[in-house]
Amino acid sequence: MPTRFEQALAMIDAANSEDPHRAQFQDHSLPECLLYGQRMTHWLAQLDPAASEPLRLAVRSQHLRRWTIPRSTYPMTRPGYHQWRTTLARFHADQAADILRSVGYDDPTIARVQSLIRKERLKADPEAQALEDAACLVFLEGTFATFASQHDRAKIVDILKKTWRKMSPKGHQLAQNLVERLPADQQAMVRDALG
Repeated sequence: MPTRFEQALAMIDAANSEDPHRAQFQDHSLPECLLYGQRMTHWLAQLDPAASEPLRLAVRSQHLRRWTIPRSTYPMTRPGYHQWRTTLARFHADQAADILRSVGYDDPTIARVQSLIRKERLKADPEAQALEDAACLVFLEGTFATFASQHDRAKIVDILKKTWRKMSPKGHQLAQNLVERLPADQQAMVRDALG
């Protein structure tokens, strides 16, 4: 019999497998949200091998069914972007709660997972910081190259500065290893961002 943790992960992955968007990683093409959740789990294991169960559930749920609320449904402005992100955080937390409740998690555990997904108390909560570090590492590893090809250099450098500020020293260390493997032009953007 799978544990409730294993059941929850399987249900999260099944939901994310419905993502119609595909993403490439190494030689594989997977539903984008499924790959994102798996990469979040991978990076959390590097950041905190002894991570708590609520944190492991939160990182896997971070983009749960994200494609159902496209960015294009909000104004293409900075306030529109922030509104979209706030809506998504609540949505992902609620979707995770439904799954966790269905496999028998108690209310305090569900509330903790939801708080982590919403990144509440980011700098004051080491687990929320670990989730943020994992998200930044997934961005650098998998999304950065495509993003960099679609936007002007100044915007990319600004985003990299903001990403770096969100990360912990441990996250910085892992990110430096990733940056060393980037193409030269992308490494140059990171150097510019870090001053």
